[in-house]
This record gives sequence, structure tokens and C-alpha cells, in this order.
Amino acid sequence: MNPQFGPDERAADTGPGRLEGYLLSWTEAERARTEAAAFADRMPWLTTAQREEVIRQYTADRLVLTRRYLERVRHRCVQLQDEYAGRYRRLCHRLLCAAVAASLSACVLAGCVLGFLTVVGH
Repeated sequence: MNPQFGPDERAADTGPGRLEGYLLSWTEAERARTEAAAFADRMPWLTTAQREEVIRQYTADRLVLTRRYLERVRHRCVQLQDEYAGRYRRLCHRLLCAAVAASLSACVLAGCVLGFLTVVGH
């Protein structure tokens, strides 16, 4: 994302996910510019050049903050994904062990029952 002009046009070149990100970042850039203009409007003493500079600086700062926020969210999502993937692997391992233990218990029980019936039947 270009802080001065909004999202980088090349971001729209690859896939639907990137296109969605491009559109969201463009929307955020437009929102930042709108808020910047509203902020500058509260200072009627600014010259046109000063007003444009305030809008440019406000927009750039806002987009940098938005990027930092989204990077923190992305980083946390990766952490959670890793955490839950680890939990899922451990759960699958425990389930497999329980299934093997149940199968072995069933085999041992079947062997005991057969042995008992063999002894009783003679």
C-alpha cells in the first residue's frame, strides 16, 4: 500500500484473495482521505497548500497505523493457527492411541473369552 496514494495497483494482479485485499485497502485509503479532509476543514485558516499537506500527512499516518494494526492481527492469526494445529495433532494422536488401546483390549478380551469357553467346554 502506498501511504500517499493508497494501495499499490500491482496488488490487484493476482487472484481473488489479493483482489479482495486490494479493494479493502483502497476503501481504507479513501476513508483515511475523507477523515483527513474533515480534519483539515476544522482549520479554516490553512492555505490551500497547507490544507493539502495536512490531508496528505494525515492520510499517510493513518495508513501506516492501519498497516501496523493489520500486521499485528495477521501475526496473531498465525500464532493461533499454529497453536490450534498443534492441539489438533495432539488430539488426533490421543484419539489414535485410544482406538489402538480399545482394539487391543477387545482382542485380549476376545482371547480370554475363547480361552474360558475352551476350558469350560472340555
